[in-house]
Amino acid sequence: MNKFMKFLREWMLVVGMVLGASLYIIYYSIEPLHFAGPFLNKAVAVVQPLLLFLMLFMTFCRIEPKQMKPHRWHWWLLLVQGGSFTVMGLAAWAILNLAPVGHHESVVLLESGMLCMICPTATAAAVVTGKLGGDVAGVTTYTILINILTAVLVPLIVPLIQPMDGMTFWSAFSIILAKVFPLLIMPCISAWIVRYLFPKLHSFLLRFPDIPFYIWAMSLTLAIAVSTKYIVKSTMSITLLLLIGLVSLVGCIIQFAIGKYIGSSYKSSKIGISEESERRGRAIRRVTAGQALGQKNTVFAIWMGYTFMTPESAIVGGLYSIWHNLFNTWQLHRVAKRGATKV
Repeated sequence: MNKFMKFLREWMLVVGMVLGASLYIIYYSIEPLHFAGPFLNKAVAVVQPLLLFLMLFMTFCRIEPKQMKPHRWHWWLLLVQGGSFTVMGLAAWAILNLAPVGHHESVVLLESGMLCMICPTATAAAVVTGKLGGDVAGVTTYTILINILTAVLVPLIVPLIQPMDGMTFWSAFSIILAKVFPLLIMPCISAWIVRYLFPKLHSFLLRFPDIPFYIWAMSLTLAIAVSTKYIVKSTMSITLLLLIGLVSLVGCIIQFAIGKYIGSSYKSSKIGISEESERRGRAIRRVTAGQALGQKNTVFAIWMGYTFMTPESAIVGGLYSIWHNLFNTWQLHRVAKRGATKV
């Protein structure tokens, strides 16, 4: 039993992905089950946000408000995400306005890349970062910052490519804010209310540090099921689907690599710190910045694709989810195998 639980903890993300994809394929293949589709859609729409709320609530319970402060590497990651999103957006605008014909697939691929880059950090990044020995408060703070940047940049850049009648900057900003506020700010406020007004309940919740990880596994199963649905029902060509898959893979590799590089590039601001402490600090920052930039809220990416961009581009969120969860599984396995937190 112990070996099984150890295996489950190390490979939980892969198990969740396989289970999510399998459940949807079984449902899709058995026609008599299709009558339950509307109910299942409503159930997922309720259960998935609830799981994300609980997961982030439990994470915030372990973070003191004074730990929520920006670091220098935060600003560099914001520059990477915001700058690359803007450059690709301008490239898509140029193609639409300068290319005579045949620009649809190029724009879809650019929009897919834009979604990979501007997509905010996953709420589960704090959970995985903690498992990898990173700074949970640091990645949570960045999650808030990148959601704010996304809410500002998407309404500014996307209308250049996909203008929508009646959609102003403020209306798009409000739509995005309404999407992220309940799942990002409310868990934080709720956790701090519990911390200061109900200390006994807070202490009780701290006794279960692994609960957010298992909540994330359940949420991942639902997310992969939804992603599989979009891929199966897609009418795009196999070539375009493969190209979007390549864009998502390259985007995943680049962002994890850049994040880890930026995180390990900074020295501690503390005076007189020992060489060993500095080395450990760099390792922690490397893990944290890598997860902050590389692990994405792919459900949000899918929603942004269908809401603001060409619908085909939304599939990149589901494909990106596969890559970043495979990489996270490898990292978790390596940490468990070494019995250390260096990755």
